[in-house]
Amino acid sequence: MSLSNPSLGHVVKKQFCYKLKAYQQVFTTLVIIQVIAIFFSFNGVGSMGSGSQSINIDIRYYSADIVVGFTFLWAFVTAINLTTKAYRYDDFAFITNRVSSNLSNILFLLAASVIGGGTSVLSTSLLKVIMVYFRGEQLVASSSKMFVPSEFLLGIMTTSFYIFLFCALGYFVGMLVQINKIFIIVLPAIFLGIGIGKEKLLINLFAIFFTESSLLLFIVKIVVAVVLLFYGSVVLSNRMEVRS
Repeated sequence: MSLSNPSLGHVVKKQFCYKLKAYQQVFTTLVIIQVIAIFFSFNGVGSMGSGSQSINIDIRYYSADIVVGFTFLWAFVTAINLTTKAYRYDDFAFITNRVSSNLSNILFLLAASVIGGGTSVLSTSLLKVIMVYFRGEQLVASSSKMFVPSEFLLGIMTTSFYIFLFCALGYFVGMLVQINKIFIIVLPAIFLGIGIGKEKLLINLFAIFFTESSLLLFIVKIVVAVVLLFYGSVVLSNRMEVRS
């Protein structure tokens, strides 16, 4: 009888497929959160109006901004959850190690980001349909180019990149908390301290990722940040006990 050691790629693939099936509640939560975000979007993201004695005009602007924001939060929390003991123990159903576990988690988060990006972009059309057919509002014009295939795919891609960035950040934060629970207090304190005392730092960080006009530079920035965050997460996970 011969014994064969499964390759890393084979183990990662099995874990990834398992997590797609086992963690369906993650996507159920995504749907619920995005539906809630759509309700919050009913008043629009901006408005203007004018009128006279005989006519009043009220113009509202609708977009998926609130939905995308809620999806960022979902991605951040989902990534943190993957670092908890309850989720880590699922990997012990396979012949696994830290590397394969982390790689399968990263692939799962990538898949979740693409799904979240697609549903976020599509929610713009759903919101407009609701406004027109259920609230009786008149759609005068649309600044969205999502019906152009290239623009639609570009919107999904960029949104997915942003979501994946928040996944990487959440995964890193989750690993820090698993290393030492004191980070539950330290990290919010640091964030609040920066927000109160050094607003320019947050503005600059925001500008680095959210105001980039070059698609190539945008991709490079996101990829570099994601790689660094996940690399840091893997390093931190290697410091944990085998089954802590």
